Amino acid sequence: MTNETQRTIDIVHAGLRKRYARERRFRLMGLMAISLGLLFVSILFLDISLKGYTAFQQTYLRLQVYYDPSIIDPAGTTRHDDLAFADYAALVKQSLRTVFPDVTDRQDKRELYKLASPGAGQALARRVLADPSVIGNREEIWVLANDDVDMLAKGKIDRDAPEDVRRLDDRALAWIDRLEQRGDIRKQFNTGFFSSGDSRQPEQAGIAGALMGSFYTLLLTLLMSFPLAVGTAVYLEEFAPRNRLTDLIEVNINNLAAVPSIIFGLLGLAVFINFFGVPRSTPLVGALVLTLMTLPTIIIASRSALKSVPPSIREAALAVGASPLQTQIHHVLPLAMPGMLTGTIIGMAQALGETAPLLMIGMIAFIVDVPQGVTDPATVLPVQIFLWADSPERAFVERTSAAIMVLLAFLVAMNLLAVLLRRRFERRW
Repeated sequence: MTNETQRTIDIVHAGLRKRYARERRFRLMGLMAISLGLLFVSILFLDISLKGYTAFQQTYLRLQVYYDPSIIDPAGTTRHDDLAFADYAALVKQSLRTVFPDVTDRQDKRELYKLASPGAGQALARRVLADPSVIGNREEIWVLANDDVDMLAKGKIDRDAPEDVRRLDDRALAWIDRLEQRGDIRKQFNTGFFSSGDSRQPEQAGIAGALMGSFYTLLLTLLMSFPLAVGTAVYLEEFAPRNRLTDLIEVNINNLAAVPSIIFGLLGLAVFINFFGVPRSTPLVGALVLTLMTLPTIIIASRSALKSVPPSIREAALAVGASPLQTQIHHVLPLAMPGMLTGTIIGMAQALGETAPLLMIGMIAFIVDVPQGVTDPATVLPVQIFLWADSPERAFVERTSAAIMVLLAFLVAMNLLAVLLRRRFERRW
């Protein structure tokens, strides 16, 4: 071996070592980028969880309530309307005065009454309406505590902070301590968070209205987008002639998948609400907007699923006498359906997390009642989170984080379902 050949080999080896070193550095940078991204996501999820898990518990006060007939039913008629509109808040105040008879000053009484939630009287109303025979009797009942009492019980108000920077003054702390010593304060699972609608009072606010609004909206979106998307994909992939018109349609479908979502909200506002007169802030108009937004995603996924079916399947079906339509319905579509369903679930997950287009069509409205149909005023979970995040009360911070946790759970479940469907039914050819 000559010296020149050896030098050539050394140069090649040196170049290889440099190339391998660059590849190792590139892999290391990629690994660092992934690790950094996972770290930031983990910190975000941890922060949300630490702020939100306390919302799944709520603080309650135990009161000895006397269902005073002179307050509830002074006329003695026991009519439903009379019982429903009685001053049950007066019964709550009366019960608190019984526990703290030493509180006589008017201003102190006002502060004392604030320990119970403004909605505490609703629990008494439900009890009386369910069983009017309790009128005139005394009963022990647990009612919602005020949001400040709830924050104190959860350790989110510093008792050692100066009184002028605390939401609860020293008098209120003393009253709460007396209630704790008597065993009249406890925390329990917050069922109201999942069964109540929105409220101005944090302790009464729940996500039931937003969940039902999201359910109706996604159900209508699925019913409208899936048949349209599958039909469009089958036509473009299997039947449409190759010409400029179909090329233009395909380009526009691909472009629509990248259009900002707020544009679809503007389109829905201009067309569905202003032109067709569809009611604002309803699951119906929300579903129409989200259908337009998710159609490109589902069409593209469906076409990819159709392309993955081998041509031999079509050729074999046609060879035994099946028509092109029968070939698609009985042979191609069943094989492509898992991929179509996967794309549909991903599109629904995208729709579930959208906020911007729904803000444009009025679903940002403050909705207290849980919607009972697709034409009732409603909001959705992402918009509910947006509304709570803008509220100044500290108790809404945990409500916001808890709602984000619920939304993330739904999104993870939907994406996990898409992965499981793909692995369960996907065929490799």
